[in-house]
Amino acid sequence: MRIAIIAPLVTAIREPQLGGSQSLVADLAAGLTVRHHVIHLYAAAGSTVAGVTVIDTGIDPGALRDSLYRADSPTRRASAQAESAFARVYAAVRTVPYDLVHNHAFDAPAIRLARGLPMPVVHTLHLPPDPAVAAALGEARRSGQRPTVAAVSTSQAAGWRALTEIDVVLRDGVPTVRIPWSTSPGCGAVFAGRFSREKGAAEAVDIAAAAGMSIDVYGDPYDLSYVEEHITPRRRTAGVSFHPAVERIVLWEIMARASVVLCPARWEEPFGMVAAEAQAAGTPVVAFRRGGLGEVIADGLTGYLVPPDDIAAAAQAVAKVRCIARAECRRHAERWLDLESCLDAHEALYRRVAPFGQVAIDA
Repeated sequence: MRIAIIAPLVTAIREPQLGGSQSLVADLAAGLTVRHHVIHLYAAAGSTVAGVTVIDTGIDPGALRDSLYRADSPTRRASAQAESAFARVYAAVRTVPYDLVHNHAFDAPAIRLARGLPMPVVHTLHLPPDPAVAAALGEARRSGQRPTVAAVSTSQAAGWRALTEIDVVLRDGVPTVRIPWSTSPGCGAVFAGRFSREKGAAEAVDIAAAAGMSIDVYGDPYDLSYVEEHITPRRRTAGVSFHPAVERIVLWEIMARASVVLCPARWEEPFGMVAAEAQAAGTPVVAFRRGGLGEVIADGLTGYLVPPDDIAAAAQAVAKVRCIARAECRRHAERWLDLESCLDAHEALYRRVAPFGQVAIDA
């Protein structure tokens, strides 16, 4: 099939990725290309994905900073810059005879401006429920060609259904074949994620300290006020080492050498990509029971889920991770969280919504 994938434009799609949705977009585009589909990835300036045809939209992601998701203000107003950016993207899309357009951008204009495209459209939602996005989906459904709307976990779908219809759950996946793993017990804790309230970097430091374990924290500033208030003071905590975000191939090796990966999410996590990657690396995960993390982690088998915001319970769980078999973590990731199954599900959906498109194009 000839498929246009619309990436979030708030950041370039390149390593190190800003978040799980950017990682998924890169892996989806690359995986579908390997399966002999013609993929054009429309992305912000500076994007690059090995083996993928990236259409540089010329959009400066810095100009869209007002569109960045913030947990303390989840309802975002569409900016004039976002309107202009997506209008430019869809104008380019209309010049190519695609079989299908798959939008992964978070913004209401990315949904509203896709109305009237002459090919089927799929929208995947990567964030918690947003009334503005739900309103845009309602407008799209009332237009001539109804889009297909996907969530990335059952939990996320349930939250969105209070505002709008969800047609299908397309779970994210991780490339387990590329992720190194070890059966040997690791050393220390790891946290990886952007420095913003919803990801819980500060809580990860507090959990490790309460458990008497060292921790390496990987991430870049996202919300500067959060960094000033919660991250900067913790840089002086004994046993804590802060590092810039690293490419995933490097992070996977770091995870494989860790004793535990901490995912103390402060929001209803739509999926939990870091938790999935950690298990593929054979490393147990301790997480707050929030959103899709309950579907990604097998509680008691590949890690532990504790009540939200309960630092003491999480620290107690860290003390028990030596009881988790690392081979079980890997098997769980291979069976339930693998990218190939994710690609299978995407192809099956594409065949349903665009039945007259070519199944694949010979390389």
